[in-house]
Amino acid sequence: MSVSANGPADWRQATRAPISSVVLAGGGTGGHIYPLLAFADCLRRHDPGIRITCLGTPRGLETDLIPAAGYDLRHIPAYQLPRSINMNLLRTPDRMLRSARAAGAIMDEVQAEVVVGFGGYVSVPAYLAAWRKKIPIVIHEVNVPPGVANKLGMRFTKNVAAGFPHQPIQSAALRKATVVGVPLRPAIAHLDRHAWRERARAHFGLEPHRPTLLVFGASQGARSINLAMAGSAKALTAAGVQVLHVIGARNEDIDLPVHLDAPYVRLKFINEMELAYAAADLTLCRGGAMTCAETAAVGMPAVYVPLPYGNGEQRRNALPVVEAGGGLIVDDAELTPQWIEQHVLPLVTDRARLASMSTAAAAYGRRDGDEELRRFVLNAVSQQQS
Repeated sequence: MSVSANGPADWRQATRAPISSVVLAGGGTGGHIYPLLAFADCLRRHDPGIRITCLGTPRGLETDLIPAAGYDLRHIPAYQLPRSINMNLLRTPDRMLRSARAAGAIMDEVQAEVVVGFGGYVSVPAYLAAWRKKIPIVIHEVNVPPGVANKLGMRFTKNVAAGFPHQPIQSAALRKATVVGVPLRPAIAHLDRHAWRERARAHFGLEPHRPTLLVFGASQGARSINLAMAGSAKALTAAGVQVLHVIGARNEDIDLPVHLDAPYVRLKFINEMELAYAAADLTLCRGGAMTCAETAAVGMPAVYVPLPYGNGEQRRNALPVVEAGGGLIVDDAELTPQWIEQHVLPLVTDRARLASMSTAAAAYGRRDGDEELRRFVLNAVSQQQS
């Protein structure tokens, strides 16, 4: 486990300054926004009077999620950082300067004492503005390698918190990061799956005692997983397995065989994922950082199907959970109805193996990421003031 130079005992026991105003930056996807919201909830639990200001863009998912959660969202212009030499690259410095000025004006207005960034392009102008104003910057990163925005932000601060322990060889940028965990919503962080199982299954119209498979992609779903499940539905239900399948908001419904032998519940989206976790014995899912953090924390055995695009971060997210004994990994290209019948079906009906995997996942996962990040942020502010 990589830690900051002072070691975990020092930063946790250091004098912590109170904070009256904090700016949180993160947007674009749920992987940036959900930990931001969980951290905001933690700050407010400790101090109901704290001023929390969130930065986002009009196009990101934050526009739907952050105001609905009761937090002040301020829009600033933010631009995707080009990865190649083109006209956008030539325009980037001017665009970034305008964005940083807009972020800085908001920081002045709310008298921000610290900026905490969770990634996404909106974080870059926030980091630049805070650096220019000498406001403490804390970066929380859940992926390996870090996203472009956070990797750039790491040039301006040594206060980097990681969601998971990683070997230095995986990411030099995170070598000195302090592992604090991932902030999770309290409903998930404090979930007792076994206590809620029957009520959760009844909530979704599932039967109380059947083996239950939960299937979902990211917040928008995963077409390849949906198609593989459609092809294996007959075999799964014939074996007595019931399915709770989150199709995804942007995916078309799947065609299932008629007269299945067990319930197969399809939903576009689930707001209360804690109930879905409580209802299930096993999940088939992507390997996003938030998904891995949640499944491990609640002790959910999982078959991870990493997204086959990008720089392989979803496989890196899931691999430590799998190596700890809490799950399996299958490549997206290998996920077929036959693979599900050969590997998922015997697993979801094997209670002893599921219990062992659940214990292993829970031992790797952690439920205190919000509190640990709060301690880390308070210490960063205290050190800069001293």
